[in-house]
Amino acid sequence: MNNARDSKHEPDSLTARLRSAIIDRSRTRHLLVCLAGVLICVGVQMVQSSSLTSRPSEQDSVFLGRHLAYLAFSLVCAWLASNISANWLQRHAVRLYVVLLLLLIILLVPGIGSRINGAQRWLRFAALSLQPSELGRIVMPILAASMLVRFRNTSGFGMKTVPVTLFPILIVAPLVAIEPDLGATVFLLIGYALTLFLGGWPLRYFVMCASCVIPAAASLFILRPYQVQRISGFMDAWRDLSQAPWQIRQSLISIGSGGLEGTGIGGGWQKLSYLPEANTDFVFAVIGEELGLIGTLAVCFVWIAVFLTGRSVLRHLPRTSFEWILGSTLLVQLLFQAMANIAVVTAMVPPKGVPHPFISYGGTNLLVSLIAVGLIVGMSRSSPPAAEDEHDRGEPYGDQAFRSRVR
Repeated sequence: MNNARDSKHEPDSLTARLRSAIIDRSRTRHLLVCLAGVLICVGVQMVQSSSLTSRPSEQDSVFLGRHLAYLAFSLVCAWLASNISANWLQRHAVRLYVVLLLLLIILLVPGIGSRINGAQRWLRFAALSLQPSELGRIVMPILAASMLVRFRNTSGFGMKTVPVTLFPILIVAPLVAIEPDLGATVFLLIGYALTLFLGGWPLRYFVMCASCVIPAAASLFILRPYQVQRISGFMDAWRDLSQAPWQIRQSLISIGSGGLEGTGIGGGWQKLSYLPEANTDFVFAVIGEELGLIGTLAVCFVWIAVFLTGRSVLRHLPRTSFEWILGSTLLVQLLFQAMANIAVVTAMVPPKGVPHPFISYGGTNLLVSLIAVGLIVGMSRSSPPAAEDEHDRGEPYGDQAFRSRVR
């Protein structure tokens, strides 16, 4: 009788646990969205503050107005992305890649792409601009994750799949590099490699690719002397600040002058005429000057919380699933870009234009960052298959994942 009673109540207990897990994941998703909202609010305030000029006028509000317009459009796109199913993304991954490829080709056509400071990176539509290379941070992981899942379920990761796996990035990366945009090229390569790694691509293929990529990267620096000058200028910043590049000097002065508590929002001086790209690539320096060490550390802690919360909402998914691979890649990309921006501003890496996600002045970067959060939320709503092997739900760097890479 007791056994019968226990078996009767067991489904009810299982249902209760599942319902509790769903509620907990929903709360965690809300927390992730709220944390992104905190960064967005900081961004709106700092765009407004960093756009001030030494002679206040109506032009000071232009950047804020455009940023809010970009933000409204990006929020709508993020909401749409959060409602896209993983199956739809897998079915249309190739089509998305073709659209990206066409945009990159059209961009390079004389008279169509906008050339600014010697680089042809933007497509302009009336008052709006689009940077196709930024869209690659979304499209390329989708394509890579879909291919990995398909190969895993069919032929496996044999040597014959290597050319097919690498072909998409080998086409896109040169198109971005000749704009020229070395930073975006590196980010696309890192994002694609990260997707392959999280998807269980064998380690021997990474070693093989690295042996080819390193000489190519070295030749690129030789062909572009100004890249070598950036590195040498970065080294000078630590030996003699007066010999460092102008933007690095002003960035460090901005952060140092903020002290512990900062000068207060709107009270910074460096942004008025000294600090270049104050509302985009070097907005973190403005945070350091106006909000001080407390403000910069607060932003860093929020980013850590975003990463931990994002991992939590994806934890229930199998490590071999499309949803987990894509969601984890987008999450790490966001954190990596924020870290890269902070590293550039604080002279820990050579200077390169890297906007801060959610905080830098709007545009394609804001759009892509919010779509990434929307996709992470959408992927986290997926439920793992009931028959999925329990080992595949463990940590991605366990014995089984390692064996799948070295096979």
